Amino acid sequence: MPSFVAETPAAAAEATAAYYARKLAFETDCWDVHASLCAGNSDFVLLDVRSPALYAASHVPGAINLPHGKMTAHRMSEWPADTLFVVYCAGPHCNGTDKAALRLARLGLQVKVMIGGMTGWADEGFAFDSSPATAAA
Repeated sequence: MPSFVAETPAAAAEATAAYYARKLAFETDCWDVHASLCAGNSDFVLLDVRSPALYAASHVPGAINLPHGKMTAHRMSEWPADTLFVVYCAGPHCNGTDKAALRLARLGLQVKVMIGGMTGWADEGFAFDSSPATAAA
């Protein structure tokens, strides 16, 4: 009798590779964002999609505060059309990133979700910023 793990057979290697390649096209993680920012290789715009008050209290360094409700075609035209946006919110219990990703995609823009959000950033032990200098108007 197989274990609970093995009672449902694993997918074929090709299907597994396709699944994870597709998944990585939609998301990134806190470590990759942090490492890219530290290396000065930020070929993306990091958007904190939480409220301005939460952003002011604490946010990921280098992030711009832009709640998903303010993501309009006019507002997003401030960046080149081929810009990659990385969005985050409070953490796994928050669907703000999903709403932001959906809105950006509907505007025809490239987007990835930073899985874990603020919770993931804290779990990695990365520092936060409380400077309002990069908050959206």
